[in-house]
Amino acid sequence: MSSFTMSIPNVINFFMIAAGIGIIGLSLIQTRRAPIREDVKKYFIVFMWMILLYITMHLARQLLEGNPGSGVRIAIRTVTFIEFLASGFMTFMLTTMILFTAVSDSRARKHARMLLGLLGVHIVLLVVSQFSGMYYSFDEGNVYHRGKLYLISNLIPFLMMIQGAVLLIRHKKQFAKRVAIAYWIYLLAPIAAMLLQAVFAGVQFVIFATVGAAVNMFAVVTGDMVSKYEAQKMESSRMETELSMATRIQADMLPNIFPAFPERAEFDIYASMTPAKEVGGDFYDYFLLDEDHLGIVMADVSGKGVPAALFMMASKILIQNYTLVARDPRAALEAANRQICQTNREEMFVTVWLGILEISTGKLTAANAGHEFPVVKMPDGKYELFKDRHGLVIGAMETTRYREYEIWLEKGSVLFLYTDGVAEATNAQNELFGTDRMLDALNGTPSDTPEKTLNVVRDAVEDFVADAPQFDDLTMLCIHYKGSDTAPAAAGENAGGNHE
Repeated sequence: MSSFTMSIPNVINFFMIAAGIGIIGLSLIQTRRAPIREDVKKYFIVFMWMILLYITMHLARQLLEGNPGSGVRIAIRTVTFIEFLASGFMTFMLTTMILFTAVSDSRARKHARMLLGLLGVHIVLLVVSQFSGMYYSFDEGNVYHRGKLYLISNLIPFLMMIQGAVLLIRHKKQFAKRVAIAYWIYLLAPIAAMLLQAVFAGVQFVIFATVGAAVNMFAVVTGDMVSKYEAQKMESSRMETELSMATRIQADMLPNIFPAFPERAEFDIYASMTPAKEVGGDFYDYFLLDEDHLGIVMADVSGKGVPAALFMMASKILIQNYTLVARDPRAALEAANRQICQTNREEMFVTVWLGILEISTGKLTAANAGHEFPVVKMPDGKYELFKDRHGLVIGAMETTRYREYEIWLEKGSVLFLYTDGVAEATNAQNELFGTDRMLDALNGTPSDTPEKTLNVVRDAVEDFVADAPQFDDLTMLCIHYKGSDTAPAAAGENAGGNHE
């Protein structure tokens, strides 16, 4: 006959265990729905299952105890082994959770190996106890009896709890106050329950304390994580809003209304900039110095993102202002370089191609501060790199000097400018698009407008990179020079050769 009787302590124990099973079950459902990190969620789910296993095995042992039979004996020994095993795993998981919150991952992994060693010893001793009876045994009536070394069964879980307590004390600044209190409750509640159990014999306060402290810890820790998640979500939303605004501000800093000069029949110009991130470091510019001179800029700032965008805006304003004042590419670049070098603590730099087109004659005066070679197409020719002499990038050395050169554009000539995001566009096989493919695209599909020219190159780049992510800003500018009826014959050196 079963030793489970309808005594007051047994009834209290039964209802506490049943309530604990129900509470843990509801907690498991809540864990799956909690908006917390997946790895933390999985950890809590395993932790809750360990508690559920612990209390159900304890209940099963109480119900099986005192029932005769060899089958019952196998069953009760099995559930008791699982009960003791689950107790060790619960303490291990709690201490590990505290450990990874308190210290860096590398240090945590080192300490976690020691915890795993303790857990391994705990499991080995439990297996030995199954055959030796040093922790517990069952008589012929399948009644549970504590062994002489029963207290040692709690030693290793207790050592783990001590380590958790030491971590809480030494790294208390790493824990929110309410989270630390919840951990302390879980660590100390079973000890307090054992003291109560000594006074009120027969009532399993340890089970109630374990379940209650675990559920409280889960509620507090997940609540703290949800609060942090909501705060991070709000901060992320704020940053997205600000980045979106920064994207619009940056786009508005660049000329973006086309046709740019509808009243001017001598030329047609079009440009575009596609940033790799929300904001980029590339920029282009064009502006009239007077009725007969057009300033043209193509530039690429070092780096990406917000720092590059801020540096880009400052560089654009300086280059435009000095060009309007100096009316000379070389002087404008040297003045902008001096100004940037004097206030460049972050040691950023920008490559710049700057040209001034004399609209009436087609004479293009230019200087290059470390930028990509321009591409020029003459009326009866093809697109070719104009290999000009590069100067040092803007922002590197305050005393840098730059050289000017001239290109004479005839009626029907085309000037194409770009940043390294075009030539260095990379596909999934880590192959570069390169200037050869760029020239093939330009020459393979001649177009009659600058916008179509840019679309041809962009389509070629996109087909080449396919699904590979965009790593650099993609910026291009094209000007079709139609000339003036009063323009003189072209003179001087033009595209196709080296101009070193």
